[in-house]
Amino acid sequence: MQSIRKKCVLSIVLGWSTFTLYANAFFTENPKNSIATVLQKQASPNFAPPFDRNEFEDFKEALAFKESQGDYQVVNKLGYLGKYQFGSTTLERFDILDTTAFLTNPALQEKAFVALCKVNKWILRNDIKRSVGKKIKGIVITESGILAAAHLAGAGNVKKFLRSNGTQTFSDAFGTTVEIYLEMFAAYDTSSIQPNRMPGLV
Repeated sequence: MQSIRKKCVLSIVLGWSTFTLYANAFFTENPKNSIATVLQKQASPNFAPPFDRNEFEDFKEALAFKESQGDYQVVNKLGYLGKYQFGSTTLERFDILDTTAFLTNPALQEKAFVALCKVNKWILRNDIKRSVGKKIKGIVITESGILAAAHLAGAGNVKKFLRSNGTQTFSDAFGTTVEIYLEMFAAYDTSSIQPNRMPGLV
C-alpha cells in the first residue's frame, strides 16, 4: 500500500513538472498568452482587446479599435471621422480641410494621429510629470492613459481632471468618460512620442 502511494505521488510530481516545462515554453514563445495577460483580461472589464502588448503601434491600434473598430472610412452620427474619429476642428489644426479626401487616405490618418499625440503630450507635459504613478479615483495614472484620455476629451479636459484630483471629469455624447480611457489604455509604452507644439505631418 505504501509503495502504491509513493508511485502515485511520484507520478503527480513528474506530471506537474512536465506540464510546467511545456507551459513555460509555450508562454515564452507566445507572450500574448502569458498568465499575467490572461489574469489581466479576466480582472479588468476595461482591458482593451485584441492588442495587449506595450509598443506604441499597439497603443494606436487598440485606441483605433475602440474608436471605430479600425475603419478608415467610417463617419459616426456626430460627424467624427475615420479610424481615430477626428473632429473637423482638430483636423483644421493640421491644415486638413478636405474631409472626403481624408477618409480615403489611411496614411494621412496615421500621420494625423501621431501629430495629435505629440501636441497633446506637449500640452500635458507638466501634468504628465506631476501625475504619472499617482492614483486618482482608484486608477493608476500613466502617460499612455493620459494621451488616450486627451484623444477622447481634449487635453484641456484631461488637465482639469488631473489637477482637480478627479472632481472635474468629462464624458462624451456616448457616455464614455476620461476615467474609462485612463484605465483602458494605461499599459502602453508611448515614450517614443516626443512632445511638440507644432508637429508636421511627416
